[in-house]
Amino acid sequence: MRARPQGFPRITALRGGLAAAGVLGALAGVHALRRVGATVRWPARPDDLREEDFGLLDRDRARTVATDDGVALAVRECGPENAPVTVVFVHGFCNTMESFHFQRRGLEKPWGRGVRMVFFDQRGHGRSGEPGLGSCTVPQLGRDLAAVVRACAPSGPLVLVGHSMGGMAILAAAAQFPELFAARVRAVALLSTAAAEVTSAGIPALLRNPALDGFRFAVRVAPALMQAGWGATRGVITPILHASSFHGDVSPTLSRMTTSMIDRTPIATMVKFLEALKLHDESAALPTLAPLPSLVLGGIHDLVIPFRNSRALAEQLPEADLVRVTDAAHMVHMQYPELVNAALDRLLIRSGLAEDGLGGRNDRNGWNDQWKTARG
Repeated sequence: MRARPQGFPRITALRGGLAAAGVLGALAGVHALRRVGATVRWPARPDDLREEDFGLLDRDRARTVATDDGVALAVRECGPENAPVTVVFVHGFCNTMESFHFQRRGLEKPWGRGVRMVFFDQRGHGRSGEPGLGSCTVPQLGRDLAAVVRACAPSGPLVLVGHSMGGMAILAAAAQFPELFAARVRAVALLSTAAAEVTSAGIPALLRNPALDGFRFAVRVAPALMQAGWGATRGVITPILHASSFHGDVSPTLSRMTTSMIDRTPIATMVKFLEALKLHDESAALPTLAPLPSLVLGGIHDLVIPFRNSRALAEQLPEADLVRVTDAAHMVHMQYPELVNAALDRLLIRSGLAEDGLGGRNDRNGWNDQWKTARG
């Protein structure tokens, strides 16, 4: 066995630094894509969300839930603690619970005192704790969801709503805890997500990018350097990520809010979970979900999880409403919240949970047209 040179740690660190610098340089080379993002970020129309209060969730009841491996998850709750129904929202990759701001704002009144809404930041995201490399897996996200349910909703009917990686977390929980789903979960909503074959979807173009391999290596050997370099490259990466989030005209305020979630995600978290998404396959969960009323919703212009993945998912769920949103990309619940809220409300009605005890029925009057538009 050949002896390791004495200077190996220094050489490794140096190589990591060079790899990091190389990755940053490669990213800087895509400056032409800034113009693509800019055309989406700054539409020539009034900004309807200029005065929007995106701090709404921060004023809700706060608590912390410890996962089975000790990561602290930040949780917010809205609605009576003794509400008969609990709806848990699970956000996506490089997002935070604030990505469900419009569901929190728009569903509180029509659902009334009969529903409690629970939101949380996934491990490594937002206000939650930073996980180790080995725990950044989709199955672990399923266990995290189960921990939140045990702590925040130990009894009563459940509805689970997941976007992108959050939908994968729901699938992972169903695969590992079928008894929980059989006994308590009454419906699931899977927004812009996939059960498997993510490597054949839009995101794998990024996963297979040689630059990302250098990114992974640099994160392992020089994480501090890569995190420090994030600020310098943010102006390049942000338009690319945003361009995959929305389609067509979008409020600049909404754009800034969305990219701020991405900005707050540590580089290490991004790279760790990109690898997890590459390995993701939760097809084993589908028989558990098959008997449940479900909503499968996606945008036609989604470059991250193309709509064909939503269609394939719905084909395995006999009780699914499949909704195709013709003008949406990946962040459909943020760009078209009224449409998504109408679909979620219909899901509660289909599950039998939106009956006596729920208030605000008059607020549903304007949602029928939204639902018809979505179904089209």
